[in-house]
Parts: sequence; structure tokens; C-alpha cells
Amino acid sequence: MKVFLMVLALPAAAGLALWAAVAATSALAVFNALVPVDRGVSLAAEGVPYGPDPRQKLDVYRPAGAGESLPVLVFSYGGSWNSGERRLYDFAGRAFAAAGFLTIVYDYRLVPSVRFPAFVEDTAAVIAWAARSAERYGGDGRGVFLAGHSAGAYNVAMAALDGRYLAAFGLDGRVIAGVAVLSGPFDFLPLDGPSTEAAFGQWPDLGETQPVNAATASAPPFLLITGDADRIVYPRNSERLAAQLTAKGAAARLLIVEGLGHADVLTAIAWPLRWRAPVLDAVTGFFHEIQASAKRS
Repeated sequence: MKVFLMVLALPAAAGLALWAAVAATSALAVFNALVPVDRGVSLAAEGVPYGPDPRQKLDVYRPAGAGESLPVLVFSYGGSWNSGERRLYDFAGRAFAAAGFLTIVYDYRLVPSVRFPAFVEDTAAVIAWAARSAERYGGDGRGVFLAGHSAGAYNVAMAALDGRYLAAFGLDGRVIAGVAVLSGPFDFLPLDGPSTEAAFGQWPDLGETQPVNAATASAPPFLLITGDADRIVYPRNSERLAAQLTAKGAAARLLIVEGLGHADVLTAIAWPLRWRAPVLDAVTGFFHEIQASAKRS
């Protein structure tokens, strides 16, 4: 099976100071507070525990007035595995919900309180929660879609590719309908920075921490989106995982967006910034395509 590669060219960007600013967590808080968000979305549940740790909580967004059996999407944010709060990603939860998905945004345990694989285990726990509890909010948990940015892209990729994490909750990979990963680190050995050293350095076999090494023919369909101007997580990470998935016989689609950096790929999801790149349309369109194919089969 071949990799589908798309390269999007964008016009010269305006307001570059904004795009640089949102890369910082503090700026992201301001961004989330001030940016106009999608309407027609309700926060169906807030601070729902999915585990005993204070960090193991999630929020649920749904299209206002929608019926039952909504497709379910779990979103995992980034932050080098050492920072992040789900409330800062309200804009993303509302964006996906406005596109018709029952959307779950969750917090996970962070370095230095934990190390690998705790944040992947938390991701698997949320997937299990979604599969078993989404129905009470109008979702269809029989096939869960996953999306993530940066470290969050790593989290969902590992949970989808390494079957041990879902197996710990009595599930197998068939519960995952599709995966969309934005600007993710998937092939980053040798460890070359303080954040990756802190998160993974203690693991005895570092090869086990790399998504590229967990790719199999049974992997769910993947959409990998990256910006060619990303100098935090280089596009080669997405290119290598896409190549490895297709080499194994799995379905992978690679989208490289010209002119976008690391944070840009995420903030392009926000309602007023969608002119920068069709990231939201690419993700939701990919998931809807999978849905349509499943209904035909």
C-alpha cells in the first residue's frame, strides 16, 4: 500500500508574532481565552475522572442538539510530556465537536512525576473509557478516532500501534477506527534533549519507545500532518512513520504543509486561523472517509 503524499503551498503569512507566541504555554492560555471558538457546541462533561490520579481527568464536548451514535474522537495535546492542561485546548475540543464528533480532551500524568510509559498508559485508559462510556453522552464507542499534537501525537500513536497498552484494559486495536497525528515525534533516537532524556532516558530498551518500531500491518489508518518549517519536531519523523506503516502494509497518508511551524499546525485548527491551512478539514475529512468506508463494507 502506498503513502499518499500531499504538499500544500500557502500564501505569505501575516501576523507572524502571533504564531510564534502561541508556541509558549502561557501564550497558549491567552490564545485559548481570546480566540473566537466554534459555536453550536456544548461542554457535556467536565473533569470526569478516568483514573485515581488528580491528573487523570477528561472533558467531553458534543455538538449541541445532535442525536445519538456520534463518532468519538479522543484528542491528546503536547507539551514535551512535562506540561499541559486540557483547559488550554478548549478551542480544539470545540472545533472537532463542531465537525460532528463527540470529542474527549484529557489530562495525563507528566514528567517528572512519571516517566515513559505512564503517559501512553493514560492514553490507553482514556480510549478504554471512551469505548465503554461514550454512549452515555451520545457517542458510538465501537470505533474511536484518535488525534494528537506533538507529544500528544506520540501518545496516541504508541497507544494505537503497541497492542500491550490497550490489552491492559481488555481491548485490542480494533477499537481504534483511525489516527490523525500532527507534528509528532516518532523516530527520535538517540535522545538528544532534556525533555526526551527526562521522559525516556531510564527505559532499558529505548527502541521500545519509538513508534516507528511498533508499526505493523494491523495498524489502523493513519493521517500524518506536519509543517515543512517545523524546527522543533522535524518533518522526517512523520515521513519515517508513514514509510514504515506502508512498508508493513498498513494505510498511511502524509500531508506536508508548506510554511507552517510546529505550533502553527495546531493553531490552524482554531476557527479564525483556518485560512492558514486546512488541517481541521483534513483530519475530520479523513475520519469521515473511514466512517463512510466502514458503512459500505
